[in-house]
Amino acid sequence: MSETVTILGLESSCDDTAASVLRHVAGQPAQILSSVVFDQSDLHADFGGVVPEIAARAHAERLDICVEAALKEAAMNLTDMDAIAVTSGPGLIGGVLSGVMCAKGLAAGSGKPLISVNHLAGHALTPRMTDGTAFPYLMLLVSGGHCQFLIVHAADKFTRLGGTIDDAPGEAFDKTAKLLGLGNPGGPLVEKEAERGDASRFKLPRPLLDRAGCDMSFSGLKTALRRARDLIVDEKGGLTVQDRADLCAGFQAAVADSLVEKTRRACLAFMDQTNTPTPVLAVAGGVAANTVIRDGLQGLCKAQGFAFLAPPLKYCTDNAAMIAWVGVEKYRAGDFSTMAMAARPRWPLDQTAKPMLGSGKKGAKA
Repeated sequence: MSETVTILGLESSCDDTAASVLRHVAGQPAQILSSVVFDQSDLHADFGGVVPEIAARAHAERLDICVEAALKEAAMNLTDMDAIAVTSGPGLIGGVLSGVMCAKGLAAGSGKPLISVNHLAGHALTPRMTDGTAFPYLMLLVSGGHCQFLIVHAADKFTRLGGTIDDAPGEAFDKTAKLLGLGNPGGPLVEKEAERGDASRFKLPRPLLDRAGCDMSFSGLKTALRRARDLIVDEKGGLTVQDRADLCAGFQAAVADSLVEKTRRACLAFMDQTNTPTPVLAVAGGVAANTVIRDGLQGLCKAQGFAFLAPPLKYCTDNAAMIAWVGVEKYRAGDFSTMAMAARPRWPLDQTAKPMLGSGKKGAKA
């Protein structure tokens, strides 16, 4: 196996069309030669959220342009690649299918190997791409679509300690912003409003803190916030600027408190299962950019004796560099896919874990 591996990565699992060229020399840090992301927020702005059909069509229209831009930025050609890695799940099936078909076409046309990548593995292995983090480590994946604690034992071995049984935190932030008329993206807007709010004014719940384990729930918190908003509207006929700020502050504090306590439990479970002398908590996902949540997690890590690691935000949110990195790990392991590779809407990393509550008829929550 060559000491130097160069991978083209494709990502289209939700509403960002992305392509990246990544090169890795054994024993050295990863070289991200290009990372191109085409944002779709303008296409979905009028709908209050991502519309799967619009997202899928945009991916189909933009993927080849995105790939061309990534190759140009890296000053390389498709023939210079060792393999093509693509997100084949989990995600919105139309977008995932668009990426898979594009990757298959590129692989067939160039004769390059095809590598199937789990989108969640991309996030979970990002600390290895950015910081060379050694196995095992504890990962908190906290984003708009996912929230779970994982022990990352190896590039292909994960243990899920817990996760959300309903809304992910980022989804709850977005829905809260919509309830309060703040617009999208919800997370940064709620955080900005909360800066001048009183977090103690509204007594919002911290769901599942009375239940053992690391599972989380945010749907009930969102419902409690809506009821608090409705009471104010009934009393005053509307929300004042301060009312909105206080609601945002209370909601943000409740999410932070829940995440910190569940992370504390995950840290204890991690040490119980691995007894690692230099434990690391890595955080990925857009919600990790929230200052209150990040400060809470950093304080917890200091108290628990964990190193805290949050990769740069551009590699925490959806991107193709992380997909290319998983491609490197799988390439070195000889783990390739065939043209029979299928797009998967759901694909849990821990195949041995029981399905999460609330997973419904479609199977285990990713």
